[in-house]
Amino acid sequence: MSQKSEFPLINGITDKLNRPVRDLRISVTDRCNFRCTYCMPAEIFGERYEFLPRPHILSFEEIERLARIFAATGVSKLRITGGEPLVRAGLPDLIATLSKIDGIDDIALTTNGYLLAKNAYALKDAGLNRITISLDSIDEDIFKKMSGRPQGPANTLEGIKVATELGFSPIKINVVVQRGVNDHTLVDTARYFKGTGAIVRFIEFMDVGTKNGWDLSQVVTSKEVIEKIGEEFTLEPVVANYAGEVASRYRYADGDGEIGVISSVSEPFCGNCTRARLSTDGKLVTCLFASGGTDLKESLRSGATDNEIAEIVGRVWTGRTDRYSDLRSKDTEFKGNATGGDKVEMYYIGG
Repeated sequence: MSQKSEFPLINGITDKLNRPVRDLRISVTDRCNFRCTYCMPAEIFGERYEFLPRPHILSFEEIERLARIFAATGVSKLRITGGEPLVRAGLPDLIATLSKIDGIDDIALTTNGYLLAKNAYALKDAGLNRITISLDSIDEDIFKKMSGRPQGPANTLEGIKVATELGFSPIKINVVVQRGVNDHTLVDTARYFKGTGAIVRFIEFMDVGTKNGWDLSQVVTSKEVIEKIGEEFTLEPVVANYAGEVASRYRYADGDGEIGVISSVSEPFCGNCTRARLSTDGKLVTCLFASGGTDLKESLRSGATDNEIAEIVGRVWTGRTDRYSDLRSKDTEFKGNATGGDKVEMYYIGG
C-alpha cells in the first residue's frame, strides 16, 4: 500500500520544450516468446542469453506505487508493454489494480497476441481498455521470418478474433515495415482487416537500440505505404484524435474503416511527445532512443517516500530535452546515434 501524499510540487509538470507528461509505458518483463528480427534477433537473444533475474524486476506492488506517483504528475494513460507482457504471470491482477488509480482513465496493452486468446477475458474483466497487437504479416512464411519462430500467425489472429468478440475497440494492429522483407504484403494485410473494425498501423522501421541491424535502405516511408495501399483502396486523411497522437490517420473512402502510419524516421513527431517509459527494472526513460535512464527502483527499495520519488520524477521530466528523431532526421544520411553511445534496447522499455 502506497503512502497518502499530496505531491504539491509536481502537478502539471512540463519539460524544457514545454511538453507535459501524459502517457506512461510500463515494461513488465524483458522476456518474450518471439524473436522478432527488429527487436530481439535470435542470433543475439538465444537460449544462453541472460535476462534480468526476478529480484531485479519491479514487483506489481512497486509498479502500482510508481503509477500512482506518475498519475500525480499528470499521467492519465498507461500502456503495458514488454518484452511480451503476457508471459508475466498474473498480469490481469496488475491491470485490475492500475485501473483503480485516481487520474488514470485509459489502460492499453501491447502484445504479440500469441497468448491473447486465453487471456483476453481476464484482461477485459480486469479493466483493460484497449489492445494493440503486433502482426507484421499475415503471410505464413513472412510471419515466421520476422517473428523468428516456427509458428505462423494463426494464434495471433485467433487472439484478435477473441478480443474483437469481447468488445475491445478499437483494436490496433502494428506492422513494422521493412523493405525487401514484408513490404510486398502490406496491401494483403490492409485488405484482411478492412471492415473488421481493427485499425492497421504501418510503422517505419526504426533505429531502436543497437542490435537490430537498422539500415536506412530498409526504411519504407509512410508516404510510400499510403501510395501503395492507395493504389488498391481510395484513402482520405483524417484529423488526429488528440494532440500528440503518433499515427497519421487515413480512412477508406467507402467507409469501411481506417489505417494509420507512424513516421518517426521520415517525419518525426518529437515536438508533441508526452511519453515517459518505465523499464522492467525500474528506470525512468524519457525517450525511446535514450542511452539510459534514472533508477527509481533503488529509491523505492531504500525507503524513500512517495514525495521524494515524485520529486525525482519531476526533476527528470522538467530537465528533459529529448528530440532524437528530429536530430537524426536533420542528418540526411541518418548516420550514427545523435544522442551518443549505445541506445536502450526496445524489449527493455517497450515500443
